[in-house]
Amino acid sequence: MSTGTIYQWQMNEANKEFQLIRNSIPIIEKGKALIKVAGCGVCHTDISFWHHGVQTKHQLPLTLGHEISGTVVDGDMQWIGKHVIIPAVLPCGECDFCKKGRSNICRNQLMPGNDFHGGFASHIIVPSRFLCEVPADILHKYSLAQLAVIADAISTPYQVIKKSELESGDLAIVIGVGGVGIYGALIAKIYGAKVIALDLSDEKLANAKSNGIDATINIKGLDQKQIKDRVKELASELNAPKFGWKIFEISGTKAGQELAFQLITFASTLSIVGFTMDKVELRLSNLMAFDAKLIGTWGCRAELYPDVLTLIANDQLKIGHFIETFPMSQINEVFKNTLNQVYSKRSILLPDFN
Repeated sequence: MSTGTIYQWQMNEANKEFQLIRNSIPIIEKGKALIKVAGCGVCHTDISFWHHGVQTKHQLPLTLGHEISGTVVDGDMQWIGKHVIIPAVLPCGECDFCKKGRSNICRNQLMPGNDFHGGFASHIIVPSRFLCEVPADILHKYSLAQLAVIADAISTPYQVIKKSELESGDLAIVIGVGGVGIYGALIAKIYGAKVIALDLSDEKLANAKSNGIDATINIKGLDQKQIKDRVKELASELNAPKFGWKIFEISGTKAGQELAFQLITFASTLSIVGFTMDKVELRLSNLMAFDAKLIGTWGCRAELYPDVLTLIANDQLKIGHFIETFPMSQINEVFKNTLNQVYSKRSILLPDFN
């Protein structure tokens, strides 16, 4: 039987400050785990729930946060004491989608901070079946809190890179290299692509370039034709293919999505990773004319998380340059600054409850 208190920063109303509340820890049911939160990342999806009017499945008040790492302290015995990443999408494991390898779109899925109280808290209670254990050797390189970004910011682009069928030698174009996009660019590079990063921020682009991305374009003030011409020039300089581009829209903006579609050429694959409520007007016949593909992606299959951990354990993917941490008590300031694009790195909130 669990005893003690869960501290949570709850959202009671859109665009209002989060409120700190305290609840008693309930009895942990079979098949679930009580996890002491080490860190919880601030995602664009959280901002969408809080500011842009996207509805959560669980009615308010709700504790947001789905990018979580921590230590199991109660629940199923085989998990107690283990350091874990909580998948941002927790599938049932039994439905047709799960059995066909599409568990990330399981219709019975549960998402922390959407279907139930999430990780901007001292503890979280989750189904234990798909928890991802963190190997001890990784914790010599990164803190457990830093590894929270695996739950979404790294695993989501990892899945879409795999779905895009990217091959060594391909040209990968990544639009938006902030919290999620920079990992998409790095993972594409790991798999042998020539990578061009597009963004409005010189700081983000410089960070990408200094970490091995082949080329960058600051697209501020450029029209779509100018950008596409510059991409063609860089592709030539990099000895990259003229066709078959892999385009990853990760900015989550209307302008980014419109640009991404205009960059489609013969045999391209456009992957939509970022989310916006804005509607985009497109000529879908371009897909026919270029024999191109347009794909979406939602989260990441829980089964793929160990693969991401392997990239980090082998030092193929380095994450320290792209994250910064804040006390969770600063959640209101961090959310406002994130909305206003003050930060160039992924923010992770660390519980500091007394």
